[in-house]
Amino acid sequence: MIRINCDLCGKASESLNRTLIEGVELDVCSECSRFGKIISPVRRLSPKEQHKQFLRKSEPQKEEKIELLVENYAEIIKKKRESMGLTQKEFASRVNEKESAMHKIETGMFNPTLPLAKKLEKALGIKIVEEHEERHEKPSKSRMMGFTLGDFIKIKK
Repeated sequence: MIRINCDLCGKASESLNRTLIEGVELDVCSECSRFGKIISPVRRLSPKEQHKQFLRKSEPQKEEKIELLVENYAEIIKKKRESMGLTQKEFASRVNEKESAMHKIETGMFNPTLPLAKKLEKALGIKIVEEHEERHEKPSKSRMMGFTLGDFIKIKK
């Protein structure tokens, strides 16, 4: 026999009832069903039906693309600027930024914003912004079924 946990108390039971308790439909054991109005017995799904239902509910993993600065961006910028024969002051005026800001960027004391980093990439013909993909997965079903409503409420007797 398949044992299912009560939504209210968490007790494993072979048969549950769909019960309306304070305006919410819950699958509860016979003891907890006294707190509301029984609507119908809960229909058990075969393992094959459960799998089909799970596949319908599960969404594909969401992928998100984010842009990040490479770790050694300061060194790359400084080497390229020097290879072009430009001083910090000349390069700063070329990209319309302050010389002090360029000094801080080249020493690694300041991380440029993405728009500024892209402007520097274009001016120097280098690549300091990388695109990364992040995958966001839904929590597993076993983790989601850890708590029941009974874990959060006190029942007055």
